[in-house]
Amino acid sequence: MGAAEDGLNGEGANGRLGLAVRVERWPITGVFTISRGSKHEAVVVVAAISDGLHTGRGECVPYGRYGENVEGVVASIEACAGAIAHGLSRVELLSLLPAGAARNALDCALWDLEAKRSGRRAAALAGLGPLHPVPTAFTISLGSPEVMAARAREASAHPLLKLKLDGDGDEARLAAVRHAAPQARLIADANEAWQPNDLESLLAAAAASGVELVEQPLPAGSDELLEHIERIVPICADESVHDRASLPAIASRYDAVNIKLDKTGGLTEALLTVAQARALGLKIMVGSMVATSLAMAPALLLAQDADWVDLDGPLLLARDRVPGLTYAAGLVSPPLPELWG
Repeated sequence: MGAAEDGLNGEGANGRLGLAVRVERWPITGVFTISRGSKHEAVVVVAAISDGLHTGRGECVPYGRYGENVEGVVASIEACAGAIAHGLSRVELLSLLPAGAARNALDCALWDLEAKRSGRRAAALAGLGPLHPVPTAFTISLGSPEVMAARAREASAHPLLKLKLDGDGDEARLAAVRHAAPQARLIADANEAWQPNDLESLLAAAAASGVELVEQPLPAGSDELLEHIERIVPICADESVHDRASLPAIASRYDAVNIKLDKTGGLTEALLTVAQARALGLKIMVGSMVATSLAMAPALLLAQDADWVDLDGPLLLARDRVPGLTYAAGLVSPPLPELWG
C-alpha cells in the first residue's frame, strides 16, 4: 500500500475511544533473505486509537515463525474495540492479549495517544530523559560469500553490520565480509539454522572474523548445548526469548537477549523485560522486524542504553513513512512527535 494513511484516524464517539485497523504493504529494496526464506515486501498492521481529537498509532509485523498471520492479528486487534472504547489501560492490555504482534500494535498506539493527549513525550511518560541518537546495525541479508561481500562494501557508511547466516558455507561468508569491510564491526544472526555438531567450529570462524555477537545459532527449545560449551563469541537469544516469563529458562545459556516489541507484545512489557534481563546479568540487543519507522520509533526508548541496536528496517524498504526516522552516519535519531510518541 505505501505511505498513504487515509482512514486511520479511528475517531471516537460519545467520549469513547475509537479503534481503526489497517493492513499495509511496503516494498523492500531488492529482496530480504534469511535462513527461513526470502521476501519482497513488509506486510504490517497498523492500529489507530482516537478520542476524536488526538490519534495514537502502533505498527506490528505478524510473524509466521510464532504462529501469527495477518488475518489473525487483525481479528485479535479488532476484538479489543469494546475494551478500548471503555478506556482499556496498557496494564489491563497485558492480561487481555498474549505477547505478540497484535498486543504490540495496541500497546504502542496507547502510548502514542497518551503522549499526544498529555502534551508530553512518551520517553518522559516512561520515566526516561530526552532521547538521543543511537548507532544501529545495517543488515546484510543472506547470500553467497561474493554477494554478501559486495553488499558489505556498498554499506561502508555503516560502522556496524549484521550478517544473516544459515550454517552451510558460513565460514566463507564471514571471511569474505571481513575482507570486504575490514573496519566494520560485525554481528551475525543464524536464525536457528546452525547444527549442533557444527556449533563450535562456526563460533571459531565467527571469532576469527572479529564477530562480536552471534544471534540464535540453535533452534529455540533445542539450545541446551549452549550451556555446556565455551562461548568464545557472546551468544544472543532471539527466538528463544519473548518476554519476562521466558528469561529464567535461558539465562544460563545466553549472554544477551534480543528484545523486539513484536515479541514482547509492546513497549510496556519490553521495558519490564529489559529491566529483568539486566538483573539476570544479560546484555541487551534491541531489534525489530522489517517494517517502517512507525514500528521502530517506540523501540528507540529501549535502545538508549542497549549494548547493540538493530533498528534498520526502514533502510531496507524502497520507501518509508513521511515523516520517518532520520538515519545518518550509522545513527538513528529519535522520532518527531508527528511520527510517534
